[in-house]
Amino acid sequence: MFQNIGTTNGGTFEMKGRGNGASIMTLDDAGIASGGAFLVSELEKRDPIIRRPLTSYTYPRDININTGGGWVDYVSAMSVGYGITGGSENGPVTAGGANGLPIVQANVDKGVYKAHTFAAALRVMFVDMQKANFIGRSLDQLLQDGIRMTYDKHMDANVYAGLSEYGTTGLVNNPDAVETTVGNGAAGAATWDKKTPKEILADINKAITATWAAAEYDTEAMPNHILIPYEQYTYILNTMVTDLATETIMDYVLKNNIAAKNGGSLYIGATKWCKGAGTGSKDRMVVYVNHERYVNVDELVPMSRVMTQPNATNFCYDTAYAANISEVQVFYPQTITYWDGI
Repeated sequence: MFQNIGTTNGGTFEMKGRGNGASIMTLDDAGIASGGAFLVSELEKRDPIIRRPLTSYTYPRDININTGGGWVDYVSAMSVGYGITGGSENGPVTAGGANGLPIVQANVDKGVYKAHTFAAALRVMFVDMQKANFIGRSLDQLLQDGIRMTYDKHMDANVYAGLSEYGTTGLVNNPDAVETTVGNGAAGAATWDKKTPKEILADINKAITATWAAAEYDTEAMPNHILIPYEQYTYILNTMVTDLATETIMDYVLKNNIAAKNGGSLYIGATKWCKGAGTGSKDRMVVYVNHERYVNVDELVPMSRVMTQPNATNFCYDTAYAANISEVQVFYPQTITYWDGI
């Protein structure tokens, strides 16, 4: 038989007919009306996606990466130069019966490049790991993703700008590269947003030609890679050649640049590292040959887990990750040039 056994008061009620004020926990109408009959987590739709920090890295796109070499301090590369008595044009011309032939000589040189160790650790508290396992989530994997993101951002800086603390440079600030300020267009400004499509193409063709000429027009040294800031990239990608045209400035440039006209190919990519990288903090265009013969970075020991051990004092597991990486190696400085003010 149902009986009215009492009214609630702050989640408890006193039972009628019971002595000594006996009470038990229950729920009142107000609590039920406000959703208090359920745990907060019971009324949640859990999104399985864990959203990572917003970031980007593009270094694998813009440089060749060689893997292997071990835990070394330096990377060396050999080069050779040739010379002949009298020069290569007139020196070898010899009359019949001559007994003094010009001698070809070789000068072998070695370039040395720094390597450095990347190291980072993650700590997984034992209790936190058990809690994560209980809900089906890997705390270890979550932290490993953070290690990987840290490594990629480190590599991005190493490849493009180098590490100033260790005295290294990268693709956008090599001290041996020739720097040039682009000329003004008909509107009296050097920036691309004030130039016509033909003037932008002229800037690019001038940069390619000058870089190629510095390499004595070696057929393999035709520049094939250009880096510019995102703002200029977006401008040429979205701006039409004319109001009536269906071709963007990017299409126009890729079709009519000197590299394409000589049977080569040209890639134009955007990177944040070109923004303000030029002299006087001007925006910089980098023109170079993206090939391992000309520019390279060594991942001597790829980033990997090197040790894990329990830490009883802090009731956790500590894991160390490490890699060995070289600085950017520009083997032919004349094949990379900088063009500021775009």
